[in-house]
Amino acid sequence: MSDSYKFPKDFLWGGAIAANQAEGAYLEDGKSVNVSDLNMYTDKVALHKKSNKGMTTDQIKYALEDKENYYPKRYGIDFYHTYKEDLRLLKEMGMNAFRTSISWSRVFPNGDDKEPNEKALIFYDNLIDEIISCGMEPLITLSHYEMPVLYTLEKHGWLNYDTIDAFVRFSLLVMERYKDKVKYWIPVNQINLIKKETYAHLGYPSDVVDNADNAKWQAMHHELVACAIIYEKAKVINPDFQIGVMNYHDYTYPATTEPETVLRSYQYNQHELVFSDILARGNYPGYILRYFNEHDIKVEMKQEDLDVLKRNTVDFVSFSYYYTSVIDKDSEKEYPNEYLSKNPWGWASDPVGLRLSLNMYYDRYQLPIIIAENGSGSIDELTADHKVHDDYRIDYFKDHLKQIEEAIKDGVEMIGYFPWGPIDIVSCSSSEMSKRYGFIYVDLDNLGQGSGNRYLKDSYYWYKEQIEKWKNQNS
Repeated sequence: MSDSYKFPKDFLWGGAIAANQAEGAYLEDGKSVNVSDLNMYTDKVALHKKSNKGMTTDQIKYALEDKENYYPKRYGIDFYHTYKEDLRLLKEMGMNAFRTSISWSRVFPNGDDKEPNEKALIFYDNLIDEIISCGMEPLITLSHYEMPVLYTLEKHGWLNYDTIDAFVRFSLLVMERYKDKVKYWIPVNQINLIKKETYAHLGYPSDVVDNADNAKWQAMHHELVACAIIYEKAKVINPDFQIGVMNYHDYTYPATTEPETVLRSYQYNQHELVFSDILARGNYPGYILRYFNEHDIKVEMKQEDLDVLKRNTVDFVSFSYYYTSVIDKDSEKEYPNEYLSKNPWGWASDPVGLRLSLNMYYDRYQLPIIIAENGSGSIDELTADHKVHDDYRIDYFKDHLKQIEEAIKDGVEMIGYFPWGPIDIVSCSSSEMSKRYGFIYVDLDNLGQGSGNRYLKDSYYWYKEQIEKWKNQNS
């Protein structure tokens, strides 16, 4: 296997983080508490992950008032203060792109304030300028689990039709401000991940609804309409903006070749793609309308909502890719593939599945593709001389990059590749620091103890070599 990857000349070799997992400074310079700041660290599971039903009002208020337990995402890796040094390490690695989010709870602490928080905007001015000065193309996410908690309690997030206006206002404010600096935008991170991130994504307490399934789909409709309005109005700000849709991609194989099982797998994957279908094609597909009818789900859709979705479709599609799963005809949930190796959290590494997924997306939409996240959490050991010998991470990226190259040879139009957490950050799913993705080690433990120093892993130097080889091929 060659270690020299033949990617397009203008390919984006990036890295991706989220404000809520990295910045810290959770009440600094006017920021309010957001939905991710309620993730308590325990040795089992973050607070709002105890139930896919989300968080109740009482659970939210408990987390807001709790002084005894540790909430890692409130502190992150202190990127709010260390971003210059961190970005320079990524620049030295050779990365030419960087994805992060702009926290709604910094810019509008109450969600719909009359005026934005200027201190927050100055921070993002400086951050984006630093990204550019390091020779990296910014890719900005506008919603990445950062809705203000006060807004969720008072307005119930995306369940409220008025949230369309609030989010559009926030989005257009920052898009206008950075119209000459940022080209690539993702309005909503992992827009289809409503089965695992109900409160963090949709922003309403679970006890304010009677029918949980109906509420999810109604809230998602409002979010989809907001995305379409953003697409339309942002193109007036700058016609050259490239605005995409991003999925959480968990491709699911049929457990057997029994036709009913294959159909079950196909339908499962359809449902994972429904929101990209809507935003890339401009309408609700027939399979989801049938699902609504058969499950008595009644989504209120104004004609003007459907019209704006029809008029405005995305410029590119993107997705996160971590693992694949298996499902059988009677399964409610997917399960791990016995043929694949797994990390300590049970996530199955499947490089060939990435090639399959890239082909599937391109066949389906015929739009350029960005892999917005990819990686595998690992337990890293920092040696006495501050080294991390992570051959397992090198092997993981070797195999996945090879399959991306194969997909490009298949004819897939790729824009860029953004490994998740190029510097260690707090895990989204478990609020751990010990679940590490980065090429750069951050000396903090699960309770925020440590020096905070940054150390370069073996994978840092290996990945730097791959980018250098690619640059030499295209010089």
